[in-house]
This record gives sequence, C-alpha cells and structure tokens, in this order.
Amino acid sequence: MNDARTAWLVLFLNTLAFTVCFAVWTMNGVLVTHLVTTGAFDWTPLQTGVLMATPVLTGSVLRLPVGYLTDRHGGKPVYLGVMIASALALVGNSFADGFWSFFLAALGFGIAGASFAVGIAYTSLWFPRERQGTALGIFGAGNAGSAVTLLVAPRLLTAFTDHGADPEGWRKLPLVYAAGLVLTCVVLFLLARNKRPEQAANRTFASSLAPLKVARVWRFGAYYFLVFGAFVALSQWLVPYYVKFYEMPLATAGVLASIFSLPSGLIRALGGWLSDVFGARRVMYWVLGTSTIGCALLVFPRMSLLSPGEGVLAGADSTIASIDAGRMTLRARTTGKESVVVLSGERPASIDTLEGAQTEWAQMRVLPVVESWQEWAEKVEADGSRRAFAVGDQVRRRELLAVGRTHISFQANVYVFTFLVFLIGIVWGVGKAAVYKHIPEYFPGHVGVVGGLVGVIGGLGGFVCPILFGQMLSWTGLWTSCWVFLAVFSFGCLVWMHRIVQRMTREHMPELHTHIESEVATRARSGS
Repeated sequence: MNDARTAWLVLFLNTLAFTVCFAVWTMNGVLVTHLVTTGAFDWTPLQTGVLMATPVLTGSVLRLPVGYLTDRHGGKPVYLGVMIASALALVGNSFADGFWSFFLAALGFGIAGASFAVGIAYTSLWFPRERQGTALGIFGAGNAGSAVTLLVAPRLLTAFTDHGADPEGWRKLPLVYAAGLVLTCVVLFLLARNKRPEQAANRTFASSLAPLKVARVWRFGAYYFLVFGAFVALSQWLVPYYVKFYEMPLATAGVLASIFSLPSGLIRALGGWLSDVFGARRVMYWVLGTSTIGCALLVFPRMSLLSPGEGVLAGADSTIASIDAGRMTLRARTTGKESVVVLSGERPASIDTLEGAQTEWAQMRVLPVVESWQEWAEKVEADGSRRAFAVGDQVRRRELLAVGRTHISFQANVYVFTFLVFLIGIVWGVGKAAVYKHIPEYFPGHVGVVGGLVGVIGGLGGFVCPILFGQMLSWTGLWTSCWVFLAVFSFGCLVWMHRIVQRMTREHMPELHTHIESEVATRARSGS
C-alpha cells in the first residue's frame, strides 16, 4: 500500500475512533439525566452536575500527557490504550450503585475525551503541510459523536428498560459503549500503521515540554477556549435558555439547540480546507470578527420598557368645560376662548394583561417596537393630594394636563436568535480546524504536546463556561449576559491576534510595514 492510501486509511480510522470516543465522552449527559428523571437514583442537582461534568474534566486534563505519549510512542498504541482503559471503566460503570461508584467510573471512561490529542498528532504526521488543515478538519468532524449519543442513547435506554418496566436495564448501555470501543480497537489494531515524529524517542521529558513556554501556544489555547470550550458549554446551556427565556417546551428546545451543535461539528472539515487554501490566520480573522459581531447582536434581552413621553401643558389659565376618555375642553378665564386637548395614541393591552403580553410576544417582530400614547394627569391639591381632573376645575398656565408614555418592546425574535446562533456555531466549527492548522506549522515535532495543551484549555472551557454563565445569570438576572462575555472574549482574542500580526510584520517585513503606514498617512492627509 502506498503512502497516500495509507495516510487516508489512517485518517479514516482516526476519525472513526474519535467519533466513538466522543460518543462515550458525552454518554453521562444522557445516562445520568435518565437515572435522575426516572428516580433510579436520588441525586441532588449538585451531584448530578458533577457526574455530568466529570468525564469532560478528565478527558480535558489528560490531553496533555496523552499528547506527550503520542509524540513519543506514536498514535496507534496510545489510541489502543485510551480505548481499552475507557472500555474497562464502562464495564465498571454498569455495576455502579451510588454516587461515588458512578463518579469513579466517570473518571475512568472520561479518558476517552483525551483521544482528540492522540488523533491530532497521529493524523498530522501522515499529511504534508499544505494538506494538514483539510486532514485535521476531517478528523475533527468526529465531534459528531456527541450527536450520535444524543440520538441513539435515549432510544437504547427506552428499549433496555422496556419503557420503564425493567428499571435496571440501563446497565446494558455502558456495556454497549464498551463493546463499541473494543470493536474499534480490533479494527485499529488490524489495519492501522504506527508512526511517530523523527527523533521523538531521543527527547527528554523537559525538551518535549519546552514549547509550552512559548506564548503562542497559550494564545492558540485562548482561541480554542472560545471555539471549542464555549461550543461545548452552549450545547448544554441552550436547552434551558430556550425553555426559560423563550418559554418553549423541552422537546422544541432540544431541536432548536441541535441546530447549533450538529452543523458546527460537521463543518470542521470545511474549516480545514479553508485554512489550507486561504491560510489559518486569515480564517481566524473572519472567525473572531464574526463571533464578536454575532455575540454582540445577541446581547440585547427580551424586554418591555415603559418610559415617560411627551405630555401636554395648559396654554393659559383656564376652566375645564368638559372632559371624557380622550378629549378635554378648556375655556380661558380672561378671554373666554375655548381650546380642545385630544389625547394621542392608545395604551397597549400588553401593559395591563398577561394575555396581551403573550399576544405581543407571539407576533413576528424582528426590530424593537416603539409605542407612544398620552393619559390624563392628576389634579394636585394645595395639601399635596391628587385626584382626577373634573369639570369646573381651575387650571393654571403651564399646568400638566396629560402625561406622555412610551413603551419599547423587543422580543429578541426566536427565529432570528436561532439563525444567529446557527451562524456562530458554523463559524466556531471552522475556527476549531483553523486553530489546529497552526500547530503542525509552528510546532511540527511537538504536535502531540502542543495540541494536547490547547485541547486541555479548550476542554476546560467546556467545564468552566456553564458555571460562569450561571453565575452571570445570578448576578445580573439576564439570560443574555452569557453573550456579553462571549462577545468581549471574542473581541479580546481578535485584538490579541492582530497586535501579534502587526508586531511580526514590523519585525520581519519592516519596509512593507513602513510603506503601508506611509500610504495610510498620505491618504488621510489627502482625505481619500
């Protein structure tokens, strides 16, 4: 078999293994939810959250050491070790009978998440530099393993428990996942060829970790914290967001949330191709810029704001000759001339009734709606008390007769919201591939270690962001506060990258940099 066919075979096997491992990594989200919902275990919300997050945390933290082992020994044996260890932990999970046994099992099979660091280093060795972006993008599409779990695991649990008649039937699910890992191990063992970076075996541990001192590695990690970590976080956060912010049924919320998560995983291959064709840095400019704008557009909350508006003042000392719901006749005390004050606008029903508010939110509105109207003011007595105006009342010049009201409503239209979230998911999917296109270019002999650390930072983003989103919601009372954080973080990454690019231009192409600055200054002086 020639090298090209071997490379594509390894890529296929890597992507298959990563898809299976990613499905295992996200299994607890479905399994723990099922066990709590059916009452099989009486775990507190904190315990439930810990069990869901444990595999994510384990798989993220272990990416660095697993990446180091891949650089040193090659991807095939490390991949096999990761999957066998995860399969054993899944077998143990099938016998779990309480919180701590579940916790230990989750620590064990969470190592499946570290498979990403193996696959990145293993795949990059088989492809030339100009095609690594495409190859790594195809490999990264294995993120779709989470969608496999979301679609398949609930149905398997329903079948294994016989629609609830056999509560203990859930124990078969971890065994099915373990069997999938073992079968993948057999395929990988029989078909894959091992490969490792040249001279990797002669490196000391310290020299292998030397790239971690480079600031560029941590900058790549910050990018991945956004495009992968925030992606993982929003995949979980969007369901309660739709339910509580838009008051939608759970099933509908799940479907709309999948519009964000599914395409983002699959589009990664396109991101790799774009990085090969246009360059990873140019792609990241578009990714971070679009992320900043998209998240900023989602900051504005669903709101109803009532504010003072334009009122009506008496033009002269007068007596009220007549008054009804929307019309007042005044007779000037000096001239006897009559004038009429007519209220403008109507008070919206949504201000007064819940039914009116629900009708308003059900309307298809994209932009904010501004409604203004006027209401009769109250007569202020000498003792400071207030009452409604009546026929015969004396009013003074410049006395307030009618108060203005302005109502601004913004429904943060759910369809527009979903489209923007879909766009952000697509952009982040492209960004995941672009980030990892950088690594073999700058650190060709340390892809495992550098890719492992970047993966650690990204995975920790998936662990930290939901906690941060929850705290911001508690502090502000606004569901849209999460978009504030993501917009600011995206803009910070964009500024950081741009400053680095400017510095590199000054250092490596000073003549070009001077020419560009001179041309800009000349155009500014000429007004062009």
